Amino acid sequence: MRPIKLPEPPSVSVGMPEIFGGGAYSVVRRAVVIGNGFAGAENQSVGLVRALGLSDRQSLYRVIRPRGGINELLRWLPVSLHKRFDYVIQRIFGDSHFSVVFRGRKLVPFTSLNGWKTGLSSIVEADAKQIATMARETFEKEGPLLVVASGRDTITIASSIRRLAPHNVFVVQIQHPRMQLDRFDLVVTPQHDFYSLTPSGQQEIPQYLKRWITPREPPSRNVGLTVGALHQADSVALRVAAARWHDELAPLPKPLLVVNIGGPTCHVKYGTDLAKELAEKLQNVLASCGSVRISFSRRTPLKVSNLISKEIGHHPKVYIWNGKEPNPHMGHLAWADAFIVTADSISMLSEACSTGKPVYVIGSERCKWKFSAFHKVLRERGVVREFTGKEDISDSWSYPPLNDTVEAASRVREALAERGWTLRHQ
Repeated sequence: MRPIKLPEPPSVSVGMPEIFGGGAYSVVRRAVVIGNGFAGAENQSVGLVRALGLSDRQSLYRVIRPRGGINELLRWLPVSLHKRFDYVIQRIFGDSHFSVVFRGRKLVPFTSLNGWKTGLSSIVEADAKQIATMARETFEKEGPLLVVASGRDTITIASSIRRLAPHNVFVVQIQHPRMQLDRFDLVVTPQHDFYSLTPSGQQEIPQYLKRWITPREPPSRNVGLTVGALHQADSVALRVAAARWHDELAPLPKPLLVVNIGGPTCHVKYGTDLAKELAEKLQNVLASCGSVRISFSRRTPLKVSNLISKEIGHHPKVYIWNGKEPNPHMGHLAWADAFIVTADSISMLSEACSTGKPVYVIGSERCKWKFSAFHKVLRERGVVREFTGKEDISDSWSYPPLNDTVEAASRVREALAERGWTLRHQ
């Protein structure tokens, strides 16, 4: 008798029922983003979810920290302790004694991050127990839950969700959590976060600070390294932005130079001195520009933006965005022929360097520690050049664009596969 050969189970492919791929329990169809209210962090999480094809099934939860007045000096406290401290202050003094609002980073509206609509319909304060319970109770019907968090304030919430529902969630923490990386399924962080372990870092960091600088160990198996920050500026988003901003930006004389100005940080200190330098160098390259569009960030000091506006804002080729919606940021990325970016903003540099267009940096000599390592990598890869004021902006040059978000998404897929899970098919 001839042996009967049973048919092989169908391979998992587009259009094939999910039961053949391990059942509905193994397919990730939804995502939760844990945000902290700041564009630099939330943009990375939303960008990763977008790259994974789950942007239409994402929910945003936020870790909400007291803000304004004395609260700006208490950001080093854990969120839970900070809330208790704020409660005591309010009960004793009320609002009047601490009503001064510090200038600085502001909460971003959930409908838009850097000019890109997120598709998030509502925001709820993050509660680890609530999210973990939801993941467990809906697991049989909806499958695993992808949790993506970014920023220091989200670490406790994200790790608690994994601890409470380890078999129902896959937790990705963006930016280095500094300790106990095994609390997460995957950590996605820039390679310069490990600068303290390099020979240059060991030499540059003072001995008395080394015991306080983290991380202290090299990347573990559940760490995915990037060059810069993740973001939403993929090819689809740029095509949409190009169409949306066509009527305003397409008619502008070419080449279009976009200037993105951030603000000083502990790693990149500057003030009106750099603003004056930038204004003088911009004056020198105006002849080779068709148009110049300048944008300031939420971190830009008023004295810097005022000086730039005074020195160069009157020139007929120059337009300075007034900070009101709609934000032209994505349109600028799509239509610019070249960029100038201040050295302090890893996010703005990462987005600009993903376009393949010329990117000039000003202020990189002021960077220290891990920021200097980041700029060194960009220069070595040929994706940026120092802005000298002697450039001919009409002379274009190119490079292999940074592709961190796509590469991070690939790393997430690999980690899910190791667990026997997969993402839904597009």
